[in-house]
Amino acid sequence: MLTIYITRHGQTEWNVQSRMQGWADSSLTASGVVAATQLGKRLQDVPLDAVYSSTSGRTMHTAQLILGKRTIPLIRKEDLREINVGEWQGMLSSDIERDFAEDVKTYYEQPSQFQPTSGESFYMLKERILRAVEEIVTAHPNGHVLIVTHGVVKKCLINHFNGAELDSLWDPPFIHGTSLTMLEIDTDRRELTLIGDMSHAEEVEGTVRVQ
Repeated sequence: MLTIYITRHGQTEWNVQSRMQGWADSSLTASGVVAATQLGKRLQDVPLDAVYSSTSGRTMHTAQLILGKRTIPLIRKEDLREINVGEWQGMLSSDIERDFAEDVKTYYEQPSQFQPTSGESFYMLKERILRAVEEIVTAHPNGHVLIVTHGVVKKCLINHFNGAELDSLWDPPFIHGTSLTMLEIDTDRRELTLIGDMSHAEEVEGTVRVQ
């Protein structure tokens, strides 16, 4: 059996500013660094065979903090990047809501119908991240693997492995930075056994809870 531990990067400067990141990037905040370090302590006794990270700086930094001094392979994987939101990247959420009101409404209320003028649809995102998962499963049919990725990616994976419709993508729970989700994969079973758990970083997340 393979157990996949899936987390989102730690809180970033743009998270605090409510600025859309997508394929753009910003640095982890002090709180993000602390939470990632705490997750590393939580996972220190898990015999990880490998860590796969999105190629974004914020996920790579988070992965390195989780690993600490452990000598475990850290593998960069482009297909684990966040959804590409095109021209929204780098914009404040308030400005996006003002300038792209109808698109934002579709993005959150009918994800299956979202068709960006640039960037990716949710179907495009789902296709590449499931491809990444299958490649990881092929490389590691048994054992323990950590994936460090992004909020929307995690929501899509949870949505898929729960067998839910895409339009329920934004249903709770909210995916906080460094939250832990676990997926068990066996011959005839793929089951989420933990979703969005923050027990390792309650103090940090209790003070700052932003997207």
